[in-house]
Order: sequence, then structure tokens, then C-alpha cells
Amino acid sequence: MRHFSYTEWDDARHGGDHQTPFERLFDLFQQLLSLSAGNAAEALDWMAQLDRRYGLTTDDYGLGDFVDELRERGFLEDDPEGGPGIPRITPKTERTLRQKAMEDVFAKLKKSGRGQHKTPHAGQGDERQPETRPWAFGDDVAHLDVTATLSNAFRSSGEALHLSEDDFEVYETDHHATTATVLMIDLSHSMILYGEDRITPARKTALALAELITTRYPKDSLDIVAFGTDAWEVPLSELPYLQVGPFYTNTRAGLIRARDVLRRRKNANKQILMLTDGKPSCHYEGPNGLAGRLYRNAFGLDRKVVNKVLDEAAACRREGITITTFMIARDPMLQQFVHEMTETNRGRAYYSSLDDLGDFVFEDFVRNRRKRVR
Repeated sequence: MRHFSYTEWDDARHGGDHQTPFERLFDLFQQLLSLSAGNAAEALDWMAQLDRRYGLTTDDYGLGDFVDELRERGFLEDDPEGGPGIPRITPKTERTLRQKAMEDVFAKLKKSGRGQHKTPHAGQGDERQPETRPWAFGDDVAHLDVTATLSNAFRSSGEALHLSEDDFEVYETDHHATTATVLMIDLSHSMILYGEDRITPARKTALALAELITTRYPKDSLDIVAFGTDAWEVPLSELPYLQVGPFYTNTRAGLIRARDVLRRRKNANKQILMLTDGKPSCHYEGPNGLAGRLYRNAFGLDRKVVNKVLDEAAACRREGITITTFMIARDPMLQQFVHEMTETNRGRAYYSSLDDLGDFVFEDFVRNRRKRVR
């Protein structure tokens, strides 16, 4: 008869979690920073409440020790505007938040079966493939297949090794054209209405995409345009701190600002990725669409506002700019508006939940980094 003996679980013996107390608390701190829009004082206050309720720390390593270590490692500093002792995160922490956001999105992509969708065009590119082909003028010698080249030379010249142009072989490479991307983020008041936090996944997606482009596609460009009643450019350093305001939704101004940004970019492909949950509800009646008398109507879909947005979508199409809209809403009326805008621009639209927003943005971005054949 088989007998079983039950003992207390030992992480060290059974290959469990080997995180240090700092690493374990730092993971939680990063999640709370994401929810608090980079507000370190608020994140630490939440940690203190959680510690009192769930006992996160021990007598050997308390929350004060964690804060001291954050400062020693360069993750926290005093906020000069808040006074001595008021903490704020550092640029090092901002980079860490971007890295964690990207890791989280890629982890979900792997679990969901989504992944990279490379262009079908082969030629000069960035990523080497196992297949080879004869060398042609202009091929990068860094992709030379030395073994195949020498084998060809031995076969053609015998014992006296002699290399000719016909002997050289190079690896095939995937072609990745450079892409200029503007990520438009809706900061209108509806992004936090109805008891649903929509700005946190949108902000996290922007952080992840910024990290992906700067580390993996350094020849690409990413610009962020936030829009509410107005539209403005957001530098990389301010991404963790994006917050919703008491704004209307001026989608037209966002598209105008994005077009202005893309005109300055010299990349082969240009696209706009727009994260929004609401209908356009206002526009400026000035000649450039960025100033003048504000016309607003938050009730229903006002054709006067919608038509101005469609005009901008058509202008983007004429300039070769594809608009991909990620709708975080299921309202049939809003979906009809997105369908109309997508049809006008000949772009793409996704209707995603808050949980899979980052997955869809990453999949679409990577899949469409391809050279256009005109």
C-alpha cells in the first residue's frame, strides 16, 4: 500500500520563487505606478495600505527599507516642486516601466498564439534567414554564407582553391521597411467614465510600443499625439504620466496634428494608430482646425463634427497615411462611425477589449512594417 507524507512547502528545495524582498515589492510598485500615472507618492501610499491588510513586508525588511533601496538604486528622488521628502520617479524608472510594459505585452502575445508576421518580400533586410542564394551586386557581405561559398569554390576549382564571383552565396534576409508611426491617445473624459479604467491600458500600450521601437526598430520613429478638446504632442519622457482630463473628443485636431508630425518624417511608410473609446464631439472652426471658435455637441453623432473627421481621414489617404483605429467600445453607433472613417481612409479597424488592446496594437504594428509596392 502506497503512503504519502505531507510537509510544509519549501521554495528553496522545489525550485520556487527566488525573488528577493526588494524584487517582489518592486514588481508590485511598478504595477501601482502604472495605475497612478507615475505618481510615486500615491503608489507608495497604496502599498502601505496593502501592507497593512495583507502583510507584504516582514520585520527584517519593511516598507521603509524598500523606499530606501529605491532611492539607493536610483529609482526614486525628491521632487523639487513637491518639497523635501516628496518622492518622484526617475528617468531610470521610466525606462523600467517601458521595458515591463513591453514584456507583459509579449508574454500575452505568446500565450494567445499571436506573434510576428513578417513581410513576404525577401531581399536586403535586417533579419537573416537560413535560406541562401547567389550573391548579387549590392548585397551586404555581412550576410555572406562562408561555408557554402567555400564549398562552391572547391567544387568549381578543384585542389587549387580559386574564388570566383559565381561561388559567393549570401543568406536571405527579411525586408523590414522603415515606418513612421504616430500613436494617437484619447484623453477625453469618457476614458474613465462608467466605472471602467480605459486610460491605464492605453498608456501601458504606448509605453510598450515606445520600448519596442526604440530597442528593436531603431530606424523607425514613434511620435505620441494626445487629444481631448485640443491635440498636442507628448514626448517620450511624459508617457508614464498621461492622465484623462475634463475634455471633449476632438478627433479632427488629433489627426491634423498627427499629419503635421508625419510630414516631418522621411520614413518610407507612415501610419497612425489611434486608441479611442468615444465618438468625436467637437472641432475648431478656424481655418487650420487647431484654433478658432469651438463647436461642440456631446449628444449623439453630430454630422457636422463627423464630416470634419472624415475630411481628415481622406486627407491622410491622399498623403499615403494609413489610419488603424483601436476601438475600446462596443456601441453599434460608434462602430458605424469607425467603419465609415476606415472606409474613407482605406485603413483598418479593431474592436478590442481592455485586456487585449496591447496584443492587437503590437500585432498590427509588426505585421504592417512592410515596403509598399506602388
